Amino acid sequence: MQNRIEGVGLGLRSCHYQHILSHKPRVPWFEVMTDNYMGAGGQPHQYLEQIRQRYPVTFHGVGLSLGSAAPLNKEYLHRLKELVDIYQPAWVSEHLCWCASDEYNSHELLPLPYTELCARHLAERIDQVQNCLGQRLVVENLSSYVTFAESEMSEWEFVSLICQLADCDLLLDVNNVYVSATNHGFSAADYISGVPAKRVREIHLAGFEDQGDLLLDSHSRPVYDAVWDLYRQALERVGPVPTLIEWDNDIPGFEVLEAEAEKARAIAAQTAGEVSCAG
Repeated sequence: MQNRIEGVGLGLRSCHYQHILSHKPRVPWFEVMTDNYMGAGGQPHQYLEQIRQRYPVTFHGVGLSLGSAAPLNKEYLHRLKELVDIYQPAWVSEHLCWCASDEYNSHELLPLPYTELCARHLAERIDQVQNCLGQRLVVENLSSYVTFAESEMSEWEFVSLICQLADCDLLLDVNNVYVSATNHGFSAADYISGVPAKRVREIHLAGFEDQGDLLLDSHSRPVYDAVWDLYRQALERVGPVPTLIEWDNDIPGFEVLEAEAEKARAIAAQTAGEVSCAG
């Protein structure tokens, strides 16, 4: 199985295992939630082995806790390395956040202050992960609901600094940009303009919930029109990078995800044509 990643992929979810194996949909690639396969053997691995024989995959995790002050969880990291060796994903991605400290795990993706000290701390830990895996890590921007008085820079400056210091790549979550921009009152367009375009390896799209006083990054809805518009801006900035449709809660039938992916493909094709004509 080749591991070339291009076009619009979908997140691999257990409720769709049978559909994928039975119907062999024309999906170019799947993103695997690494934390669902940390156990040894069992049914999840049996399905993943079969799907991996037919489709390229990437790995996406939520458990490295890159921003924690506690040392990296060596057991978790070594298990991740084992999975990488077995399934050979095109790349591994993780969030720029913290979720655990010592023996406590919040199981939430928690934000960090945007300071140079914090950026250097993250870069050092990303470097440890990259050395263990033997490849660049792809880091994802977070959706957030609080800000820190200690912050010294914008989020996009913070993300850019981390990518530079760690020499890692970026997973640009366009939905997260829109959610955070709305919650905190900054310009989503400025964010897209400020990211290091050459570092962007992948784009994420998802749906949020409007709770009145804030937007919640729930991954339980179709992509909103405003996020599709921001996606167009992102493609104009970074070019035709692989895109993923995320849907983690209230997961619908597979055909709904395929329809979302088709919208993304159409926008990508249109944007590529407009950029070509302009050039």
